[in-house]
Amino acid sequence: MATADELRELMRTEGAAVAENTQGFNTGRYDSVADLEDYEALKRAARSIKEDAIEELPDLLDQLTETVEANGGTVYIADDAADANDYIRGVVDERAADRVVKSKSMTSEEIEVNDALEADGVDVVETDLGEWVLQVADEAPSHIVAPAIHKSRESIAELFNKQFDPDEPLETAEELTRFARKKLGEQIIDAEVGITGANFVTADTGTMALVTSEGNARKTVAATDTHVAVAGVEKVIPTVGALHPFIELIGRSGTGQDITSYVSLLTPPVDTPVVDFTDDETPLSEFESDRDFHLVLIDNGRLEMRDDEHLRETLYCIRCSACSNSCANFQSVGGHAFGGETYSGGIATGWEAGIEGLDVAEEFNDLCTGCTRCVNACPVGIDIPWINTVVRDRINRDKDAPGEWLVDGLTPDEADDGAPLQKRFFGNFETVAKLGSATAPVSNWLADTTVARQAMDRILGIDPRRDLPTFERETLVDWAAARDSKVTDPERRAVLYPDLYTNHVQVERGKAAVKVLESLGVDVVVPPAPSSGRAPLSQGMVATATDHAERVTETLEPHIEDGRDVVVIEPSDHAMFTREYERLLDESAFTDIAENSYEVFEYVFGLLDNGGSVDSLSTVTGAEIAYHSHCQQRTLGLEAHTVAVLEECGYDVVTSDVECCGMAGSFGYKSDYYELSMDVGDRLRTQLRDDGVQDRPVVASGTSCLEQIDALLERQPRHPIELLAT
Repeated sequence: MATADELRELMRTEGAAVAENTQGFNTGRYDSVADLEDYEALKRAARSIKEDAIEELPDLLDQLTETVEANGGTVYIADDAADANDYIRGVVDERAADRVVKSKSMTSEEIEVNDALEADGVDVVETDLGEWVLQVADEAPSHIVAPAIHKSRESIAELFNKQFDPDEPLETAEELTRFARKKLGEQIIDAEVGITGANFVTADTGTMALVTSEGNARKTVAATDTHVAVAGVEKVIPTVGALHPFIELIGRSGTGQDITSYVSLLTPPVDTPVVDFTDDETPLSEFESDRDFHLVLIDNGRLEMRDDEHLRETLYCIRCSACSNSCANFQSVGGHAFGGETYSGGIATGWEAGIEGLDVAEEFNDLCTGCTRCVNACPVGIDIPWINTVVRDRINRDKDAPGEWLVDGLTPDEADDGAPLQKRFFGNFETVAKLGSATAPVSNWLADTTVARQAMDRILGIDPRRDLPTFERETLVDWAAARDSKVTDPERRAVLYPDLYTNHVQVERGKAAVKVLESLGVDVVVPPAPSSGRAPLSQGMVATATDHAERVTETLEPHIEDGRDVVVIEPSDHAMFTREYERLLDESAFTDIAENSYEVFEYVFGLLDNGGSVDSLSTVTGAEIAYHSHCQQRTLGLEAHTVAVLEECGYDVVTSDVECCGMAGSFGYKSDYYELSMDVGDRLRTQLRDDGVQDRPVVASGTSCLEQIDALLERQPRHPIELLAT
């Protein structure tokens, strides 16, 4: 795992370049997909094709083998990296090749074919500009699509000037590109073997789709007489016609391009003449087109992943990098921290766990905070946070936690006993919150003493720079139980879910929610209820999260049967009810709670839209506020409800377009990640300090967002529901 010092160094040396490029790609994605009338339909079609292809993979591999062999090529299905490299080395040796040129291929990075060939004395040259830069620099890729995304133009210029000592120092992007093109062109024409990857391979015709931003892949194939294509077995799809949604989506999702510069459909061995570049007299049409083609399909753990109900979805990945570009943590540290042996970003956990093992995935898995932004960004709808959670759970189960007596009894399920102390502490914050409220205010004073903070830092890894929550002695449930309903003839009836923070820490927002709902004619009850399971789920404690989910539904089920709507203040808990519980509960239990749950402003919006009077609420005339919505509120499409209600109540609302505050629940408390959390948060701080915004009071929907903004700004934020309570 990258230490705090290593993360700090990456943010210092690579962070600016990574942030500029990934954020640019992400913005481009939003702009590009907005031009598609059928974006969601294309995503569903792509997902369906991949699901069917992975289900039918053995048959497709047989069909593809027959097709390629009928075309005059050879198919080799390699068990693992060593098997693949042995085959490729044999092809290169048989050709007596001195030089191999390669276009960009993450699968060839995975099997480390360069090292294998170079050990045989073969000169291997990367022809993708980014890959060549890294080859010259002797560095590893930091991004699935843009391997040198961490390097600035200035650093590349410095590298080239030092390495090649050109007649005139290189400086501009144009100069660097022209220089690289000339250098690489000279090496391509002297090569005997070309190695490419393949974005997709169709079983019906043996056609390869290469989706690239440069023309080097075509040159790699055309300039050599022996073509080796390296691809994972998951790249096989049934037909050429099935390429359509992927071609529409891959560029838009990865780099924000409507279509990439080059989309090459090759059915090798190609008929292009094999040119002798030393012969400048013979017409091209007179050269022979006698070519060898070898398709090397890599298993390397993929077929086992296919049989794994949780990792299987990883095989739907089309390597577009949308999950990396949309991830706030990746935007700060890049793939050299948020990545494994080969793959980077959110989906890398699935790839590395399946290919390399849990120990490799463990090195970066905790950088995924489960915010779910990547799910909407993914063109095939992979539930990447769930894959990360499952792998985290497996890592926990694979360990014997030291000092177990310190937190003994915190996990209701023995399956989670292997989780480290820090994860067990945060995963069972419900116990901490109950104790904190029961002993407040003494608990708050004691927790903030120097000795306590030092102990928490040393034992639990809680950063002393982060303010701790202040527990209230009277919980929201206690307050609600001591009062009578103010509604005698209710329009609707609701159960307000008392999430952990609303019940024990930010009690005032809970009181405000009750008052707002009652003002709109809703009879409200606030029963004692277990925490949603969000905390243990975020720590990879799936069994404990499942236990919470079952107890929550048992608590709320009688209220739902009694005709009450479930209203939820905390967006991450609402996301649990409407999304994550599908993974934890049986279908009937999940459907009941998901279909009857509403985020609080979604509910208020519905009440107003169905005849409720805004005059029942606290209103203003033109008061200026700044609003930041929660990441999971955005992915569920609920941000607009809050803005609409605030505007109807007379507020002039400026909304933040920064998608992540950086806190992410317990993530921002952890010493290893505190500085990364604040680096991510700095983007929000900058926006909230902009001209026209800096004097506005700030409201935010999420607990984590409120805590982070409180740390970032001098002005204390509030939950927007507090503005509406009379």
